[in-house]
Amino acid sequence: MKIIAESSSTRTEWMLVEGSDVKEHAYTEGLNPFFQSRREISHSIRLELPHQFFKRRWEHVHYYGAGCSSPEKNMIVEASLVAQFKTPVTVESDLVGAARGLLVHDAGLACILSTGSNSCFYDGEKIVKNVRSLGFILGDEGSGAAMGRIFLGDVLKDLAPKHLSDEFFEKMRVTPDDIMNDIYNNTYANRNLSSYSLFLSEHLDDEYVHDLIFNEISRFFERNIMQYENYQDYPVCFMGSVACLYSEILLAVAAKYGATIRKIVNNSLPGLITYHCTTRP
Repeated sequence: MKIIAESSSTRTEWMLVEGSDVKEHAYTEGLNPFFQSRREISHSIRLELPHQFFKRRWEHVHYYGAGCSSPEKNMIVEASLVAQFKTPVTVESDLVGAARGLLVHDAGLACILSTGSNSCFYDGEKIVKNVRSLGFILGDEGSGAAMGRIFLGDVLKDLAPKHLSDEFFEKMRVTPDDIMNDIYNNTYANRNLSSYSLFLSEHLDDEYVHDLIFNEISRFFERNIMQYENYQDYPVCFMGSVACLYSEILLAVAAKYGATIRKIVNNSLPGLITYHCTTRP
């Protein structure tokens, strides 16, 4: 049996798998070596995972995670996983997980629209091109964090429709000072921006909200998808909470740019199970 895990900055999903059968399934908080130390990651894994995941040494741990974008960052996560599971570990980026899970062994574009965003061209075996994500300050177009940043900026500058701003403050029970503190004095500012953006999903019939989401997803296509040569000739697949929440708008934007969307799913774990069933460790 092996463990397959997929982590965004918000949530980590874990599966204990035998062949193609899922024996155990659990969630913990999001893990990201850009924001957490080895000790903090180990602490989260040990305290939040059910004891079934620690019953014995497994065949392998395949971990795909946000922030795992360099050997140095990967080593932080790998050391934490080895310490907890005493099992051989392979750490890859969440983008590699998305490509393998969404496309398995087919060529195409794999995209993440969640708390953050990313994309790549996958040739069926490996990622051959990646337009840099750049994170929630410089990039992450189309993500929950980007939508939250735009919406909160409009709310705090009195640019958003008054009825939306009033409802937002009443429902979220926050003040402008609370928002500023959550964003500028918090390690997980990207998570907070994304969580505030969930308010938008409840008002898709509002013209302001629809335009904000449509324009931000369009920015994702313009600044990412369109940089892949002949992208119209390949399937484009999406994973992530934002992709699923706004799937109808995403399909409309894709049609605008001549892209063919094959798949929109919340996560890529089902595809990763298929991938690891057909690929040697």
